Parts: sequence; C-alpha cells; structure tokens
Amino acid sequence: MLKRHEVEILLKAGHAKTEVARLSGVSLRSVKRIAEEHPVGHVDDVAERRKRQIGRPSTVVTFRKQVVEILQEAPDLATLEILRRVRESGYRGGKTWLYALVASLRPKVAKPLVRFEGLPGEFSQHDFGQVEVEFRDGTRERIHFFASRLKYSRLVRVSLVKDERVESLVRTLAEHRAAMVAAVSGKRGKRYLKRQQLLELGEPAIRYLTEIVHRRPRQWFEDVDRLHQILQSHGPEVLRRAMEEGLKQQIFGAFYVERSLQAELSFPQVVQ
Repeated sequence: MLKRHEVEILLKAGHAKTEVARLSGVSLRSVKRIAEEHPVGHVDDVAERRKRQIGRPSTVVTFRKQVVEILQEAPDLATLEILRRVRESGYRGGKTWLYALVASLRPKVAKPLVRFEGLPGEFSQHDFGQVEVEFRDGTRERIHFFASRLKYSRLVRVSLVKDERVESLVRTLAEHRAAMVAAVSGKRGKRYLKRQQLLELGEPAIRYLTEIVHRRPRQWFEDVDRLHQILQSHGPEVLRRAMEEGLKQQIFGAFYVERSLQAELSFPQVVQ
C-alpha cells in the first residue's frame, strides 16, 4: 500500500512513468496500472488485501464447514481431537491455523454470576485486625481488635483485645456468638445461627449434627440449643472431642455429650 502511494506521489510530481519505475523499484507495467486506478485513501494493507482478494487463501478455510459441524455436535471437544478428525479428512496444513479457526468458531459460554447468599443467621465471618493509633502527645500504639459479622444482615460486632492469640480468640468468639444470637430476631433465625456456629467446629460437628437431624427431624433444634450451650460453657475443643467420641460410639444427641463431659451437669430449659 505504501509503495502504491509512493508511485502516485511521483506521478503527481510530473515524473515520467519510466522514471517512476526506476525510482520506486516497481515494474513499468505496475506503474501504468497504478496510474489508471483510484488514489490510495488509507494505508491498511490487511483491509485492502481482503477487499481486493489479494494473496493465497489458507487451506484451512476449505474445512470450515466440517469444523462447524463438529462443534455443533460437541462444543467442548478438545481442539487436538478436532485436528485429528480434520486431518483424517485430508487437511495437510499446520495446527496453528486450525487452532485459530476452532477458537473463532467455538461457541462462547458465559458463566452465570452466582451470588453467595444464605438464610438469616446461617453464615458469619470472624477475624482479627489491628490499627495504629496516634495520641495527642505524639505517642503511637497498635490496637488489636476482633470483628464478627453476620452474612445476611451485615450485623457487625467489634471488641478490643490485648493480642491475637488463641485465648483471646476463644474468649471473644464466645462473647460474640452470644451477642449475635441475642441480636437475631425470631426462633428460626436463632436456631440457624446456633447451628452454623456449631458447624464451624469442623468435620466432626457436620457429621454429628447431620445424624441428629436425620434421626430426630422434629426435635433436632432442642439438641442444637443444648449443644450450643455446651459450646459456650466449655469451648470448641471440648465439644469437638465429645462429638468425635460420639461418632465412634454411634451415639448421637446432646444427652450423650452432656453425660460424657460431666455426669452431674445440668442445663436449664432453653427459652424458645
């Protein structure tokens, strides 16, 4: 395209066609042809070649129909398998051109956006944090805090702690659990929140509560209330070990956990 433009400029400057051919390095026949054509309006070689159908067509174009049929039958078929099938049909070109053709013809499937939602009191998030505080006298101090947030209502509770050790985690988490249960309105919401806090103990709690729900579908919430009370009074490690022992003995229920922890434990009736 630029060479055509060079020839046109030389012709407009008044040079003879033979001289233009010598200066531009183009044959005299090409100079005569360019002189009879429309002047160059842009320098996009690719667009001009497509418009004038210049150049040898790729051999992969003749197999376009076959590739379309293959992708209609199996949209997720591996490109390597498509290459094998096309070569069996006589394709002798390189794989790069075929891969580009397959990529342009393969249907684009957009993954739907799925929001992570849950029932009220079902999910909660907990973490430590810290912030640098500067006082009026110029001194600075690093303040540690522990934050909890309910997923559904976005209810947040923050407590200052002296450090980020396990003891601070256990004590503050128990306080936040009790406060969040009190803040959730409705019996259903409270039960879901208690169950979620129990499930956060890990795999033993998930298996143990699943067995309780399946065995007592109408009374499981009573076990959840009592197990949650044990969680608050004895901590997560004690309750987790009791659940693991219950799984080994195949005995499921809050009554077994209470008995295994301490024979004389008594729990007041939970207010529904």
